[in-house]
Amino acid sequence: MQMTIGQFLLKRLTEIGIEHMFGVPGDYNLQFLEQVKACDGLQFVGNCNELNAAYAADGYARLKGAGALLTTYGVGELSAICGVAGAAAEHVPVVCITGAPPLHAMEQRLPLHHTLADGNYDDMMICFRQFTAAQTRITFANAVGEIDRVLTTCLREKKPVYIQLPSDVSYLTVEAPDAPLDLSFASDPRQLEAAVEHALRLWSQAKRPALLTDMDADRLGLRHLMVELVGKAAVPYASLTTGKAILSETHALWVGHYLGEGSSVEAKAWIEESDCLITTAPRFIEFNSGHFTQNLPKDHTIMLAGHSVTIGSVRYEGVNAQELLRHLLQQVPERAGDNHRRLEEEAWSPQADAPLTQERLWQRMARFIKAGDTVLAESGTSNIGLTSQALAPDVTYISANIWGSIGYTLPATLGTALAAPDRRHLLFIGDGSFQLTAQELSTLLRLELKPIIFLLNNRGYTIERYILGMQEAYNDVANWKYAELAGVFSEKGNFLTAHARTEGELEAVLEKAAVSNALTFIELHLDPFDAPAALKKFGPATAEFDYGPLGPQRLSA
Repeated sequence: MQMTIGQFLLKRLTEIGIEHMFGVPGDYNLQFLEQVKACDGLQFVGNCNELNAAYAADGYARLKGAGALLTTYGVGELSAICGVAGAAAEHVPVVCITGAPPLHAMEQRLPLHHTLADGNYDDMMICFRQFTAAQTRITFANAVGEIDRVLTTCLREKKPVYIQLPSDVSYLTVEAPDAPLDLSFASDPRQLEAAVEHALRLWSQAKRPALLTDMDADRLGLRHLMVELVGKAAVPYASLTTGKAILSETHALWVGHYLGEGSSVEAKAWIEESDCLITTAPRFIEFNSGHFTQNLPKDHTIMLAGHSVTIGSVRYEGVNAQELLRHLLQQVPERAGDNHRRLEEEAWSPQADAPLTQERLWQRMARFIKAGDTVLAESGTSNIGLTSQALAPDVTYISANIWGSIGYTLPATLGTALAAPDRRHLLFIGDGSFQLTAQELSTLLRLELKPIIFLLNNRGYTIERYILGMQEAYNDVANWKYAELAGVFSEKGNFLTAHARTEGELEAVLEKAAVSNALTFIELHLDPFDAPAALKKFGPATAEFDYGPLGPQRLSA
């Protein structure tokens, strides 16, 4: 069929489940925005800046399977590149589309605005090449093939891709295929057969099989298969903190988080002493490995990756992890569960006049979180505080665990709220992080979305204080009147705001938040020098790792 290049790109985006595109208008992408406006099933969401748009597209993709970002050339796309790099680090498929100068101007190397005025039109793509799995500049001749190639790569590699759409190209008519984009990925039959045979052999000999999940269990669509395997074969399982809550943390067979030497005795034993460990390509960083003290049983590990499976020392290329797990599920025998049980959490009741503390706050928040919620935890205090808590089943937990860019979660909440409007979305963010991306609160209000936002006001960067500079001014931030910002950003009054300084005040606020039908913004006032127990350990360990035995942390101790 015949259609314009812009229409074809939008057709493909909707086919892969994208219903919202985030970005900022610019003269080089306005012609494409006219086409977006006319597209049924896809809405443009204008953001306050391009970085926030990238974060929103990332949050959206974590629930929808893919996200889309639209920027203008040069100034716009470079403003977004931190968020795109974060999506690459966290294995999140985001389609980055930049409205580029007209193709004739690029070919003539004309010096234009939003460029370095040197006629170089390769520099932006070179920048994005470092953080994307595929890149292309669309022309009349290559449009159909390149759009399909880049989008297929995005979804198969689970990483961002980059499309330059010149401003004089999107309205050109091309012959486009009727068939939808083919996203099937079948294993090489012989490799799959050999991998299944090897895995079953290892499994049949095992006395202590176990599972270990990381974020790729979610990205590769393995969660439900792993749930089935746990149920059928009664397999104990752990997760890295970077794979938190992908499998239930209240199940009888969950043994906790695995963090190398930082693990509980039980989790460490199950993972390191397993004689058949199935894991989803864990990526160990200092944060999730007890500073690189992990010790997996390599000879007895089945490592599931995007396009390969490694069993012991043997790597099987061209094997789809989903297919391998389906074969295992069909052939492993059922096994009754053992007597392994986690202790029930102690009952929690508020101490009405007691000031809020990090230790008690996160215990209460874990009980406020319900099955099916989407929880976004900002890097630092919020993420560390919630990581130590077992969350309700079927919670989607989102944090920038590897990239760690502060401010990510507020615009990411915009993305998740649009991706899954029927779910409850809870955001936990510190004051320092909030100040980086605060403008996007206005977009949440403009679109009348209804997340519950917990703003931790502790007067600065708590995690940095525990690394270095506990009382130094460089770890302070201005003390905004945070709860009043909703009224600044919206005249509609479509929000609920509240403060809590004590446990009694928090209980009253949570009662209102639980039944609120509007965006709810709760400012929690905490001691600037209080922190979760895990952060108090992590900070000094990070200082020792970063600065060494003669570093400034020794002088300030």
